[in-house]
Amino acid sequence: MPSLLLLVFVLQLFIHLVNTVGAPVVNEFLWSLYNRLPTSTSADAKSQIKLQREVIRLKREMNATSSQDEFAKWAKIRRSHDKILAQYDEKTNNLKSFKSTFDRTVNALRWVGTNGLRFFLQFWFSKRPLFWIPRNWVPGYVEWLLAFPRAPTGSVSIQLWWIACATIVRLVGAAVVAALVLVREQEQGGQKMKIGAGGRGGKGEGKKEL
Repeated sequence: MPSLLLLVFVLQLFIHLVNTVGAPVVNEFLWSLYNRLPTSTSADAKSQIKLQREVIRLKREMNATSSQDEFAKWAKIRRSHDKILAQYDEKTNNLKSFKSTFDRTVNALRWVGTNGLRFFLQFWFSKRPLFWIPRNWVPGYVEWLLAFPRAPTGSVSIQLWWIACATIVRLVGAAVVAALVLVREQEQGGQKMKIGAGGRGGKGEGKKEL
């Protein structure tokens, strides 16, 4: 069943990516995307950003105004600041309340689409052989392990294929991360060497001029 083999691998890869990136990061990305669409909270989100910028502007203007020498101007800015800040806090609280519901919904949908789907596939296809191994290719107890728990003996069950996919994805993911870290360290080391060489070159030129 090539399609099921590929589905298991892709789903395990997606689960690994979500676990690596982290649920909060995924939720924040989906929340930002949700607010960019014409949804019920998009207007409130845009209004919150405008109010936040206005609060910062008034705060800076208030700090730049002397409360003693220009008290009337300072008091007027303070009243405007407090009014905008109250509106901003109200928008923020409303969005936080909705976002908590949004996060719970996203978490539930993500679980259903990843681990929930995995459990369903493992249960539904537990008796289905994903592929067969050559006869007498491995000892009998190994055939039993490969078919665990309910696939026909001599085949590979979906549970064992899932374990194999998870192991491969985890190893390849670790190798990719290690390679990226190594490349970054080499780039940083090269930059330090260039800076050091430039500093030494400058000192040498100074000595020649003297």
